[in-house]
This record gives sequence, structure tokens and C-alpha cells, in this order.
Amino acid sequence: MRRSSTSLRTSVMAAAAAVAFVCAVVTAPGAAAGAAANKPTTDRVQVEIPGPESAGPTALAQPHTEAGSGYTWVSRRGREGSPPGALSPETAPGDGAVTKVVDNGPTTDRLDVVFVGDGYTAGELAQFHTDVRERWAEIVAVEPYTTYANLFNVWAVDAVSRQSGVSGDPSRDVVRDTALGSYFWCENTERLLCVDEAKVDAYVDNAPAVDLVMVLANSAKYGGAGYNTPSPTLGYEGIATSSAHNAQSGQVAIHETGHSLGKLADEYFYPGVPGYEHYTGPEPGESNITELSAARMRSTRTKWYRWLGQTSPDGGTVGAYTGGGYYVTGLNRPTDGSLMRFTGKPFNLPGVEAMIAGFHRHASAAHALTPTARTLRAEDSARIALARPTGPAARPLRVRWYLDDKPLRPPAREDTMQVSELRLDPRRPGPHRLTVVVVDPTDSVRDPVIAETLRTSLTWVVRA
Repeated sequence: MRRSSTSLRTSVMAAAAAVAFVCAVVTAPGAAAGAAANKPTTDRVQVEIPGPESAGPTALAQPHTEAGSGYTWVSRRGREGSPPGALSPETAPGDGAVTKVVDNGPTTDRLDVVFVGDGYTAGELAQFHTDVRERWAEIVAVEPYTTYANLFNVWAVDAVSRQSGVSGDPSRDVVRDTALGSYFWCENTERLLCVDEAKVDAYVDNAPAVDLVMVLANSAKYGGAGYNTPSPTLGYEGIATSSAHNAQSGQVAIHETGHSLGKLADEYFYPGVPGYEHYTGPEPGESNITELSAARMRSTRTKWYRWLGQTSPDGGTVGAYTGGGYYVTGLNRPTDGSLMRFTGKPFNLPGVEAMIAGFHRHASAAHALTPTARTLRAEDSARIALARPTGPAARPLRVRWYLDDKPLRPPAREDTMQVSELRLDPRRPGPHRLTVVVVDPTDSVRDPVIAETLRTSLTWVVRA
């Protein structure tokens, strides 16, 4: 998440003291996600704090609304000190029911996003489903989600709460009995919206598959949190919490996916905060912050050197801009104000590439409709389903068919090859290998290592 230097100072002071704020922030820039992932599982987990809410109806149109306020450690068990039984689970009919909101194919070949709602009573589940559709529409309006929307499945898991709304809304003393135990004022920060991870997991586990979790709180209060440590039990990349009915909270959730899926570092920094004046540690592992200058990146052919000088969707050209990973100097970011710094802004070019890489860790552009374990005969056909890129940034997938590694003439339909069309010699019955290779030739990926992940190969055994 991100925020301007002026608003950062304001928020730090408003939080009570700069000292308390710095104690909440992770000390290792660019290692926020990695340090958390490598830390032994305890009763506390590292989460990102949203940046402060911007005043006014045009807040998202302003270029200086920082997305985050660093990290802190919170209880995995949710709100501490709640009255006994205040956050008891609900056993109403329909609790835990799963709905597939977006169906783009088998879970094995798709990135599965699971939404769980909190603070929705049994009579408000229809509203939860509406909120899921609206939040997903907001997400896929941002690149590269727009182009790769067909790689995703979206699931909604109904969590029935005894009371409507969540704790801490509208005031700190409000405690509501909800399915996931969501609460504002987590770690004394009003906008930090935390949950009971075990309760979230109990609902998420009902979904057929999960790669990313989104918790929607039935609230219009600004807030959210980024739980960007991969789940040790269910394997998902992270949890993004946000208010369902606050316009800026959705932007917070999208920023968090930059960490969980893109493995991107924060590009904001802390002017005037002791300890964050200058970075002197090792070169960060994240792809979007570096100690190197543009010239040094180019000469060593590292980080985002392939994008240097290119016009970026968040404005300006890709270079090495001073500040990032929480530090004012010593680290550079690719552009002045991408989504990893400011809400309402696009990902920059290196960020888009990293997000595409993250998508393809879980999904592929093609899957076999005809099982590859099946031996095909003359009357059979090999069929595939394609997750075609969409939108103005999309390029058509490149589909090529091969028999025993020799290229075949394109079939009438690129997603179907009839075995009879292969004209196999009955004197050489096989076995033969029929292979289809599907490549996404997107201009948004320049790293050949990432480009290789955009290639899917499927092979069948064929006999005459």
C-alpha cells in the first residue's frame, strides 16, 4: 500500500507517536513477505496496515493516497479479550455453502479466488453475493487482471453471522458476534481490519480449491489488512481483508494481491521517520526494488533493466526513482507512483510482469478436455480448452500442433485435432505422440524465464 510523504507524517502523528509507528513497521525493506514466510508459525502473524483514508468523494482520483503504513504482528486468533461466547460460530442452514461465481474451468488449471463474508446474517447472504460480484468486477478492471480474467475461478463461501456488521464499527467499543471475528482497531489501529485465521480457514476449506482468499466485511467503514504469509495448511497465497461497502477499501485489497500473487515489495517510504532515512542492507529479493541505479541495472542486466525508458501505465517512464521498500534513500523503485505505492493507480510495467508470473504459478492458458492419459484411435479427437486473454492489451494465443515433434498443418479448429486428419500409416501403427503447444506471446512479459511459464504443452499417445 502507499501514501504521500505529507499524509504519512500526518498519519504517524495521529497514530499517537512516531516511535510507536516505527515499532509496528518491519525493519527489513523488501523482505517483508519473505521474512514472514520464513518465520516459524506462532500465534501471531505479520500483516500490512492500510494507508489512511483520504477525505472527500474524489479521493481515488488524487495521486497521493498511499496504500499502506508498513507491517505489524497480530494475533492469529482474532480479537483478544472478547466476552466469552461473543464470537461464537453460527450453525444456521446454509452456513458454509459454496457458490461458484465465476467458472472458467477445472481448478487444476485455474487460479481459484475464494471470498468469505463476515457480519452477514442469514437474511443478508444475497447481499454478500452481490458484494462479491462487485468486488471482483473492481479487481478485473485493473491490469493485468483485465487481460487474464479467464485464468480465474471465483468462489463465494457463505458464513452466517448472528449479528450484522463487524466489531469496531462504528466505534471501538462495539463488539459483534460474527462468523470470522472480524474487528477494526486491530493492534490499536482503527483502519486495520483483522480476523480469526482458524475461522477463516474453516470456511475456506469448504471450497474445492483455493489460491487466494478475500474476506469481505459487511461494513462501510474504511479498512483492511494484508495477510501475505502463505497458508501452512491450505496452501493459499494470502488473505486480503476489506470493507465491502467502502470505495477505497477495494483498492487496498487489490494492492495486497501485488504482495501475495506478484511477490512485489511496497514502493512507498517514510520521510521523517527515524530508522528509515537510508537503506544499507543487502540487495532485496523482490523484483520491483533495488539498490542499483538505472545504469547499473542495464550494465548488469538485472531487475527491471528490460523496461528502462519505456512509458508505464502509471505515468512517466520506467527508471530508478529514489525511495521504496519503506526507505527514503538507498533503494529505488521502477516508477514514481504505481499501485504498490498509491491507491487508484495501475501496476507499473515491472509490476504487471510480476503479476502475470504470479497468475501462471497457479493457472495455465490451456487444459486438456480429452484426457492425456487416454490412448487415441482414428475415431477420436484431442480437444483442449483455451483461456484466451481479453481486452485491449491482449494478444491471441499461439497454438501449434505436432506429430512426433514434426509440425502439423493447423486444424480447422485450433482447439481440436481429429486423429483421422493425421493420416497415419496403418503399416506404422505407433505409438505416436500428438502434442499441442500453447504460447501466450504477450508484450507485457520480457523476462524469458517468466515467458517460459506462459507456455503450455499437452501430449497424447496415438495409434493407427
